Amino acid sequence: MKKILVVCGNGLGSSFIVEMNVKTILGQLGIDADVSHTDLTTGKSEKADLYLGSKDLISQLDDGTRTVIGLTNILDQNELKSALEAHLL
Repeated sequence: MKKILVVCGNGLGSSFIVEMNVKTILGQLGIDADVSHTDLTTGKSEKADLYLGSKDLISQLDDGTRTVIGLTNILDQNELKSALEAHLL
């Protein structure tokens, strides 16, 4: 099972909303994955198959070994769905 980690600055509000949107979209796509949210500092040490977050923030996790998706608008469900389809289908 894939693990998806949604990352934001504090790991509270925005990442939780995106986590819920990811779960909804994955359900629509018929994809089973473990989805959780966290803050940037914790995200640096947590292992996942896919890291999601705003472009300006998530780029700090891109170390060449992680699959990182930077979103222009974290609340745009069409952008989120396209990104998930591109990386999971």
